[in-house]
Amino acid sequence: MPIRELLEEALKEPEIGLTPRFRWHATPVGIAALWQAGSAPSIPPFEDALKEGLQVGLDLSREEREFHQLSSGLVLLFHS
Repeated sequence: MPIRELLEEALKEPEIGLTPRFRWHATPVGIAALWQAGSAPSIPPFEDALKEGLQVGLDLSREEREFHQLSSGLVLLFHS
């Protein structure tokens, strides 16, 4: 199954955390941060996600990062 489909399915499940700008989800491919603060910025806000991840107990500073534009919005994906 393509990564986009895996993410879309995982985002339908309850979140593992909520911060001012992101809704956090555990997915089969890593931790996904779904942007929730209005229109998405033109540059993926990875630094904001790292800071807010700490608020929900996630230290993502050493993880690989990528982003995806899905039907539900901008998703920042953190994985090993």
